[in-house]
Amino acid sequence: MPEGRGGRERILVIKLSAFGNIILSLTPFAAIRAHHPEAEISVLTTPPYAEWLRSAPYFDHVLVDTRPAWWDLRGVLRLRRMLRQGGFSRVYDLQTSGRSSRYLAMFPRGKRPEWSGIAPGASHPDRDPDRDALHDVDRQVGQLRQAGLTVFPPADLSWCRGEIGRFGLTGPLALLVPGSSSHRPQKRWPAELYDALAVALRARGLTPVVLGTAGERDLARQIPHGVDLMGQTTPGDLADLARAARVAVGNDTGPMHLIGTAGCPSLVLFSDESDPALCAPRGPSVAVLRRPDLAGLEVETVLAALPPPLAGKG
Repeated sequence: MPEGRGGRERILVIKLSAFGNIILSLTPFAAIRAHHPEAEISVLTTPPYAEWLRSAPYFDHVLVDTRPAWWDLRGVLRLRRMLRQGGFSRVYDLQTSGRSSRYLAMFPRGKRPEWSGIAPGASHPDRDPDRDALHDVDRQVGQLRQAGLTVFPPADLSWCRGEIGRFGLTGPLALLVPGSSSHRPQKRWPAELYDALAVALRARGLTPVVLGTAGERDLARQIPHGVDLMGQTTPGDLADLARAARVAVGNDTGPMHLIGTAGCPSLVLFSDESDPALCAPRGPSVAVLRRPDLAGLEVETVLAALPPPLAGKG
C-alpha cells in the first residue's frame, strides 16, 4: 500500500467546484477524516477554492486542478503526473462528474488506487440507481457508505473565521444575497424587490447587508437601502456575518450554503430553474420559498416567511 511521510497512508479527495457544492461536502470531508484519522489526506480542487480549503481541518495538502482542456496535452500530462506522484492508496471522487471520473484512467493499470465514485472500473462504485434523485449531501453519504464509511459528523464551520470588525456594521444585521450564476438569471429574485425588502427590514430595526462577488456589484447598486459589501468578503467573513446576523435572505447560490450551514436563520428563494430537493442549503434553521418564476414573488410573501419574531412585523 502506498504510504506518505512517516509511513502514513495517502488518500485523495476530489471536489472541484462549485462553492455551494463544496459546502455541501463538509460532512463527507469530515467522514473521510474520521475514517482515516492517521492518513495523509489531500484534496484536489480548482483555484477559486484552494486557499480557503487550506484552512480546513480535513486535509494535509491542497492540490490545484486547472482543468486543462483535453486537447491541452501539456496541461493534461501535468495533471496526470501530479496524480501519479501522489502515491494514493484510495481516492474519493466526490465530484462524480464525467471529467473527474476520467481521472481514474490517468493512473497506470495495475497500480490504480482504490476508487470511490462512478468511474468505470471503480473498486468501490456507487451502485445506487436513484443517486441522481438524491440531495447532494445524501448522495455523497450514500456513496461513502458503500465504500465502508460509517461515521458522518454534522457539517461544521467553526474553523472558518474572518475579520468583520473592519466593516463598521452597527445594529442587528440582515444578510441579503441577490446574486447567483450569471448564466442563469432565472434563479434571481429581482434586485428592486431586494431593495424593497431592505426598506422593510430597516423598518424592523435591522441593518440590511448586501453580499456577493465583485462581479455582482451592479446588483448592489440596485439595492441602495442596503450596506454594500459586494466583493469585499472572504468565506471567513461570510461565516462570521452569518453568526452575527438575525436573518438571511438569498437566492440559490453558494454564499447561502455557507450562511445557512454557519447557523444563520435563512430563507432561500428558488425558481423552477433549480430543485431544492437536490441542492437546497442544509443548516439548523434553513427554509425554502419556491415559485416557478421569482419575478412573481411578492415582498410581503417573503416577509411573512421570515422566522419569528421578524415575520409579520411592520
